[in-house]
Amino acid sequence: QVQLVESGGGLVQAGGSLRLSCAASGRFFRINVMGWYRQAPGKQRELVARITSGGSTDYADSVKGRFTISRDNAKNTVYLQMNRLKPEDTAVYYCYARVIASSLTESNYWGQGTQVTVSS
Repeated sequence: QVQLVESGGGLVQAGGSLRLSCAASGRFFRINVMGWYRQAPGKQRELVARITSGGSTDYADSVKGRFTISRDNAKNTVYLQMNRLKPEDTAVYYCYARVIASSLTESNYWGQGTQVTVSS
């Protein structure tokens, strides 16, 4: 089993910054992809950013140029630096990991979510 523990959410004024962290623990062979999704009230969960084990990144258009995803493979941790935050960034942010087990089977895991609230 794999656990994802998020931290770093909170309340910030528009234009401010926050940094989210997500650490993976448990038994696995490798983590292929780590990323962040978000879900605002009344909306579907959407991809924010993701990063492969090799460092390739992918961002939602709405956050390009403002958010930066990074990863420390040695610590099995992914980070999301969020700058120039907007009220529309308000959501619960979920960490995601696509994990390869020792059996080489692939599974998806989710964190419990962390609230990000941006006030105008």
